[in-house]
Amino acid sequence: MKKYLLLAVAGALAAVLILVAVVKTHKGGGSETRRISEKPSVMLSQARGLEKKGDLSGASAVYQELIAEYPNSPEVVSWQKKADELNIQLLFSPIITANSAAYVIKPGDNLIKIAKQFKTTPELIMKSNNMTGDRIMPGRKIKVCTSPFSVFVDKSQNILILKNGEEIVKTYLVSTGADNSSPVGTFKIVNKIVNPTWFKSGAVVPPGSPENVLGTRWMGFDISGYGIHGTTEPGELGRQVTQGCVRMANSDVEELYTIIPVGTEVVIVD
Repeated sequence: MKKYLLLAVAGALAAVLILVAVVKTHKGGGSETRRISEKPSVMLSQARGLEKKGDLSGASAVYQELIAEYPNSPEVVSWQKKADELNIQLLFSPIITANSAAYVIKPGDNLIKIAKQFKTTPELIMKSNNMTGDRIMPGRKIKVCTSPFSVFVDKSQNILILKNGEEIVKTYLVSTGADNSSPVGTFKIVNKIVNPTWFKSGAVVPPGSPENVLGTRWMGFDISGYGIHGTTEPGELGRQVTQGCVRMANSDVEELYTIIPVGTEVVIVD
């Protein structure tokens, strides 16, 4: 009997403690649970406010904080997509960031020369300065990227991460080699080709052909036969289906082609 009495008392005490906790939680008209559930919406409002004010970098940082704090949220994919969108928008704008600087064009300069000096691309200089052509005038102040870009490919997730310095710019969905055939290691981009021809086992497949699996861009590694390219089969993205190359949607590979120069480091991991 004494044993059952002690159990009953313990049960009653537990119930009281739970009741006290509930009362404390709701004291003052707001609960901890409510505050936690409301925090993402507050942060989203903050991000949207920053974006509206033109602070794209600040808005992106808030989305990244949301992703870090609430990785299991059903909204995490949309937050990542928004952060990527803001980062690219910022990169392609004249806004000077921590990874860029203003450069005054000198007599004798051209876009190729400036791009080589800052290890960027003429296309990115044009894009980020709203240029419609490659003509430049001495004395004009333009935005140039000053931090090196790098690429990280995770074969297990079939994603490609573009970085600028230590900052993640964008995450892309890609396809990698069937049977884990994409090479692992650190490589360099050694050539870039617009609308590449595919040399397939002795056959020549011209650009634009539905049989040309290279799509609209090619960026070759310093290991023969491998590189990053577009695709004629966007439905296969996210799977290990290639002959070893990294395959991207044509719109994505064109965007990446604009951003990264020859010499860019590419790290591929299992």
